[in-house]
Amino acid sequence: MVLKIINATEAKVNTNILLEGNAYTIKKIDISKTGKHGHAKARIEAVGIINKQKKVFVMPGHDRLEIPMVTKNKGQVLSKGDGKASVMDLETFETLEISCPDGEVFSNLEENGNCEYWDVEGEKIIKRKL
Repeated sequence: MVLKIINATEAKVNTNILLEGNAYTIKKIDISKTGKHGHAKARIEAVGIINKQKKVFVMPGHDRLEIPMVTKNKGQVLSKGDGKASVMDLETFETLEISCPDGEVFSNLEENGNCEYWDVEGEKIIKRKL
């Protein structure tokens, strides 16, 4: 579910956006001035929230960007292995199998320790140890 829609010129650094079905975080944005007969253009550098891929693109300033629904939740790590952890949500007590692509965060996770996980448009990912 999309949270809201903004113009490209309204985007700021650290804003989450949705491109081609993937969630990205804006790391840098340059907005050019309008020409005599042209429109403002936005050059955006973004990094994927889930896959950490960098994407650079240019778009007209009046084009729309979708803001994804990102919910941040806390959970308790029950077990871990193969880049995934079994996490119990601390609010609903639901047990989830969540991936953790960041190796440093995964190595710091402890069984019976707490972590923060994000639900980005239905895809869950462990972001940090608490």
